[in-house]
Amino acid sequence: MKKLVADADEAVRDIPDAAVIMLGGFGLCGIPENCIDALTRSGARHLTCISNNAGVDDFGLGLLLKTRQIKKMISSYVGENAEFERQLLSGELEVDLLPQGTLATRIQMAGMGIPAFFTPAGYGTEIAIGKEVREFHGKPYLMELALHADFAIVKAWKGDTLGNLVFRKTTRNFSTSMAKAGNITIAEVEHLVQPGELDPDQVQVPGIYVHRIFQGGNYQRRIERPTVRLADSK
Repeated sequence: MKKLVADADEAVRDIPDAAVIMLGGFGLCGIPENCIDALTRSGARHLTCISNNAGVDDFGLGLLLKTRQIKKMISSYVGENAEFERQLLSGELEVDLLPQGTLATRIQMAGMGIPAFFTPAGYGTEIAIGKEVREFHGKPYLMELALHADFAIVKAWKGDTLGNLVFRKTTRNFSTSMAKAGNITIAEVEHLVQPGELDPDQVQVPGIYVHRIFQGGNYQRRIERPTVRLADSK
């Protein structure tokens, strides 16, 4: 199976209207910048986006919100985005706000083939409305369903043409789980190498989960700030 594609536009070419998409990242750390830009150009609309956050007004998923391409967000944190707030309060955007641990575990369960799990998080709140509650050892738990997606889009530090991925430090965040929970997984990488160049012990997502991969570029790294100081003078 040929997984290598030319660029982000080719990678997202067949994402249709109303698709359910997972996008890796935590805040602005490790987000698939190139694919988000390509989705903006593609014009796909009425998307359901599953992501820990919703970007900021002029970057990340904020770009898709600005063009009104997102119909629903399933997230854990949605601050720092005025356009998100405006669309939510006006009723233009559906939002499913989840505890962060619940969001992460629902994604993990999808990748593991487990349809549901029970958690105490959210019991007694609006999150529990309409959900099954069971008691274990005298404590109530909510049943949460696994969270699947039509497409999972992630960004890795390195990858080979077979789809094996290596993430740099905290950029793995939700991405390693999301890569296993999408029907089609797309990976953009900072460094694309040939098979055999990656240390097998360092591979965090095996290529079997990845369907498309390409060399990304022009990453903005907005949250990375070098800190330096002058040498002490004598």
